[in-house]
Amino acid sequence: MKRSAQHGFESLRRSAEHGFESLRRSAEHGFTSLRRSAENGFTFLRRSAENGFTLIEMVVALLVFGLLAAAGTTLLSGSVRAQQASSERLAEVARERRLTALLASDLLQATPRITRGLAGEREAAFRGGNGVLLLSYVRRGWANGDEAPRASLQRVEITREGSRLIRSARAMVDGVVPANPVVLIGDVANVAVRFRLNGEWVDVWNPTRADGMPRAVELIIARKDKPPLRRLFIVGSDYVR
Repeated sequence: MKRSAQHGFESLRRSAEHGFESLRRSAEHGFTSLRRSAENGFTFLRRSAENGFTLIEMVVALLVFGLLAAAGTTLLSGSVRAQQASSERLAEVARERRLTALLASDLLQATPRITRGLAGEREAAFRGGNGVLLLSYVRRGWANGDEAPRASLQRVEITREGSRLIRSARAMVDGVVPANPVVLIGDVANVAVRFRLNGEWVDVWNPTRADGMPRAVELIIARKDKPPLRRLFIVGSDYVR
């Protein structure tokens, strides 16, 4: 037993001589639990602060989110307004083209045909003015796809009703009231019509003959908050003057 004790003391002394004491070795190499945790930032308070959000950080994040949301809303609303304006402009251009195409077709096929009114009164082949009735004429080439018992001629009237330009046609050339009104264009502030006669433009159409027709018609449509619409139409291209 005495020998065992001496052997144990020898082991401790030898370990101490060579620096192998457990506590000393751990302390010298920085392996204590508290020091290692502190050096690597694993204290309880610091770890909680790093993994969470402070009030200032939350406010800044909400501010940034609000700015991004406002910018996105502004961009989206601008795109919607641009699309709406583009659609309105395209619709307006379509109406202008329909007006031009329809009147060009009508007036190009105008013919010097004298007609009769409801009471049998005589009506000039071509009438025009700057009142409610703007143009009245007889056109050829009225398609008859269903082969109805009617002529290929059609009496057409262009009138202004309030802020709209209306095209009406008679089912028969003589003794019938105009029907089937079609709105050519709206938002009309004023309309001016001029007629080409004997090399000059005149504002009032007063033909010397009932079958007389102008060489051309000028139509100027003034619209609200828009540039005026000016169109020129040839009347009866094959009409011998």
